[in-house]
Amino acid sequence: MEAKLVPAEGFELQRIDIGGLNRVTMKQKVVTMVKLPIATLACGKFVRASSAVFSMGGYVAGPPVMAALLRRKPVVVMEPNAIPGFTNRVISRFVTRALISFAATESYFPKGKTETTGLPVREEFFHIPEKPRGETLQVLITGGSQGSRTLNEAARASWPLFRNAGFPVRLVHQTGARQYEELRAAFEQSGVEGEIVPFITNMPEAFAAADLIVCRSGAGAVSELAAAGKPSILVPFPFAADDHQTRNAEAMERAGASRLIRDADFTGDRLFAAIGEAGGPQWLQRMSRAARQLAKPGAARRAAEILEEVAQS
Repeated sequence: MEAKLVPAEGFELQRIDIGGLNRVTMKQKVVTMVKLPIATLACGKFVRASSAVFSMGGYVAGPPVMAALLRRKPVVVMEPNAIPGFTNRVISRFVTRALISFAATESYFPKGKTETTGLPVREEFFHIPEKPRGETLQVLITGGSQGSRTLNEAARASWPLFRNAGFPVRLVHQTGARQYEELRAAFEQSGVEGEIVPFITNMPEAFAAADLIVCRSGAGAVSELAAAGKPSILVPFPFAADDHQTRNAEAMERAGASRLIRDADFTGDRLFAAIGEAGGPQWLQRMSRAARQLAKPGAARRAAEILEEVAQS
């Protein structure tokens, strides 16, 4: 994605040849350890000319951050998950500043080095108005651009439950491309109001139309939910690194903004029951207010300001 987006915005893109160390095979770890010093030296040439380094974490961040620390360059990290990724945990005590999204993340970094800026989110999400619940509950289900088999199968299993109960609901479900045709054909026979789509281009518009959102709990998803002030049922992807999606969902649930259902427990029955409970007007209002309390507008601007401050110090 970066290979297309970065040059299109007029910036030079430097590639880094490195692999992961966390949750990979022993062979991959050995290859990465061999590549690490070489990649770090290679990054030195463009880090040397820098005033500071900004890192979003991930294994690809390891070499440039290590090159920066070796040259005593200030490092600013943005950690949008409740639990930092492997790279950010390793370098945590050496960073100049850490920009976080959850208060619980403070404990992973030196005292006084963190600021809760949130994750940059498209401005449209912050301008979504409050939506009073109508007679029909509007539910958006999305497993991300690729879709989620767990969410897809649970949703399919819930259709006869909604139909037989006469529950007034309208489902908009982004399935991803793989199961779209299969689910679309089945949904047409379900007797439930709604729409099955492979991909949603205008997600802020889809959020605005929804009373309740069912989705995974990656950093981007939970940040968009907070910005939009949308109640949610979160189903963490169980194989995410360090199980960070579960930690994100737990933080959202503690704040009162979401309901958490683990992937292994997410069935049609659980989805039907959770929507029935969370879809009540009082629940929706409480979760909406709690979600908006977590919103952090201006994250990109604040991150830029901090990066400029440390670069000039």
